[in-house]
Amino acid sequence: MIAYYMCFGLFLVGLYGVITRRNLVKIAVSLSIMEISTFLFFALVGYIDKGVAPIVNPADPDKIYVDPLPQALVLTAIVIGLATTSLLMAVIIRLYRKYKTFDIREIKELRG
Repeated sequence: MIAYYMCFGLFLVGLYGVITRRNLVKIAVSLSIMEISTFLFFALVGYIDKGVAPIVNPADPDKIYVDPLPQALVLTAIVIGLATTSLLMAVIIRLYRKYKTFDIREIKELRG
């Protein structure tokens, strides 16, 4: 149960960073922290204590099997998250080359 609270706390840390920071790179890192906390939460949902891999053996019907679907979804989400993070960083680099700053408030004021 403590792991679920840790996921929630990690998500709140990332949310705090998104809300309070003005630097675009720090905002991107905070979004990644929020993303990682959701990945961890989904992996924890699929975890069963003393569970085994879902290879069914009819000779031993009393085994507890782990659901592989959350882990597969997390792996897919990690790849998608990596692609979106790299795209976000590319946009941030283009903004820096144009405005010579990472500060989001200065970029809003320049309008050009």
